[in-house]
Amino acid sequence: MSVAKAVLLSILSAAAAVQAGHPSADPDPNRLAGEIEAFAQWDSKNAFPAEPVLFVGSSSIRMWRTRQGFPDQPVINRGFGGSHISDVLHFADRIVLPYQPRVIVFYAGDNDVAGGKSAQRVRDDYRRFVDLVGARLPQTRLIFVTIKPSGQRWALWPEMARANDLVRDLCDKDDRLFFADLATPLLDSDGKPDDQLFLADRLHLSPQGYAVWNRALAPILNQALSSLPAGSR
Repeated sequence: MSVAKAVLLSILSAAAAVQAGHPSADPDPNRLAGEIEAFAQWDSKNAFPAEPVLFVGSSSIRMWRTRQGFPDQPVINRGFGGSHISDVLHFADRIVLPYQPRVIVFYAGDNDVAGGKSAQRVRDDYRRFVDLVGARLPQTRLIFVTIKPSGQRWALWPEMARANDLVRDLCDKDDRLFFADLATPLLDSDGKPDDQLFLADRLHLSPQGYAVWNRALAPILNQALSSLPAGSR
């Protein structure tokens, strides 16, 4: 079987599982232990900024040159490839909470839906993350970056879009939560993913795609920072 055919079958299988309402188990977080340990090793040898803007999530975060994109902010990037929201939750005590971020920019859910999880599950898992952060860092603002449309996972876009809508509703009910629609700017005039903004795999963003994200996120990040209580900005 060709790689392309295997990828297509995997996507169709995931879409069928979502549509059938079959629950999907969380992947084993220990598969990512090496990446988490690498973060710990870096932290043990380097100082990290106080009260940073923390970017956390899956490979779309990991590949984002966040320091170059937001040079005026004290940025930490803790993206790790292939992660689900459940993985960010599992490792939050190591890659989120210790930094005491002012703002968290969060991207995950893409791999969740591709792995067969429903839109409701994405919303519920993100709410668990919000609750965890709120209990430990009540002043921290959180920005949910929408799951992106991509050519490789276009068959899953309806469920991903539903997940985005559910999270938007969640964010509308809490002043600490912000919703960044970075999906719409990636669509062409026909309403499909603009391949010029993606790498050849039609899944990950190209430098041009990240430039679009930088421009779209900047005002929302400024809004989140401005909403912080005086003395914590």
